[in-house]
Amino acid sequence: MRDYYFERECRTPYSECYAIEADGNEIGRVDIHFTTSLAYATLCVGEALSEEETRDLIGEIDEKLVLTTDPFREDFVVTVWAGREAAVYSDEDFVEEEEEEEEGEEGNGHRT
Repeated sequence: MRDYYFERECRTPYSECYAIEADGNEIGRVDIHFTTSLAYATLCVGEALSEEETRDLIGEIDEKLVLTTDPFREDFVVTVWAGREAAVYSDEDFVEEEEEEEEGEEGNGHRT
């Protein structure tokens, strides 16, 4: 079994988000949401992760993240998305894009 490292990205009273690393490489992320009796997770991993590796990873998430927060939960439901990272966006990307668009416009935007 691989050695997984979980780095928390954010936390709310009812949820947590983690980046997942293995062998020094980021391999995915997991968003966990807690209700009064259940824990739900959305797990996003690369296409190269096998089903066995995915099941092992879910076991590690359950043991290291879910059970330490809510050991008396009734069920842990995980939705798995396998694919590739397309991009990461932030507000700065959109501000720069808007500034570039404004520079290319002529006039003041008002019709006469």
